[in-house]
Amino acid sequence: MSTPPPTGPLVTRDTLAADLRALGVRTGETLLVHSSLSSLGWVNGGPVTLVQGLLDALGPDGTLVVPTQSGDLSDPALWSNPPVPEDWWPTIRATMPAYDPRVTPSRGVGVIPETVRTWPGALRSAHPETSFAALGPGAARIVEGHAPDCRLGERSPLARLEAGGARVLLLGAGYDTCTSFHLAEYRVPSPVVEVGRPSPEGWRTVREVSITSDLFAELGADFERDRPVVRGTVGAAAARLFPVAEAVAYAERWLPLHRPRDLYVEVASAPGGSGSRRRP
Repeated sequence: MSTPPPTGPLVTRDTLAADLRALGVRTGETLLVHSSLSSLGWVNGGPVTLVQGLLDALGPDGTLVVPTQSGDLSDPALWSNPPVPEDWWPTIRATMPAYDPRVTPSRGVGVIPETVRTWPGALRSAHPETSFAALGPGAARIVEGHAPDCRLGERSPLARLEAGGARVLLLGAGYDTCTSFHLAEYRVPSPVVEVGRPSPEGWRTVREVSITSDLFAELGADFERDRPVVRGTVGAAAARLFPVAEAVAYAERWLPLHRPRDLYVEVASAPGGSGSRRRP
């Protein structure tokens, strides 16, 4: 039985850069990218080619930012896909490696963030579960000072991206991946939860704003209906481009009107993954 040929289009570094420029990516800007490599078509060179194409479109003065989450550094009591036996929990907590931005791999965010994380010159923020990695002249300013008790709020790279006029590129990814919406959750009334994770000093618990992406697809659809979002294609992938600040401001108004008022609880959707935080 013969192997079917790959589905196209054939995508190269040059075609990626050209498509990104045609979409509206500007030389010298800061871009927060959420991506799906498989949506693009047959990419010659895979994730390396995509990162090169993004860097080509941004130019030497631009900065590329990606989420490099590592939700497996979390409390095993919350893991659900699959769960682990309860009698394992104490040992897992006692032996789980602490976060190290240099070596801890990203998880659950796709192959492109991991490629950026390991790229020469990349810098990564310090939060053990919701870090970001950045490449370019603005990288240090964006990733520094990510507080361990502030996943995606005012002391995270998201606030610096908002203040610096960065834009979001959804590249074959939906609004459910749009981390910028989480910044709004820190600015509207939200419950606070206790979150356990490893640290160099051992297992520790911090208080965090409870966050959920459960309504982000609906939020994103309304945002796109009401605000100017650049839409196009890159390779075969649907692409959307919009300012971080506009997404956050819209979500600040939308969330209090649409999300349920009962408390959220932490539920991990993969073994050690951060997943979404679902209501009970």
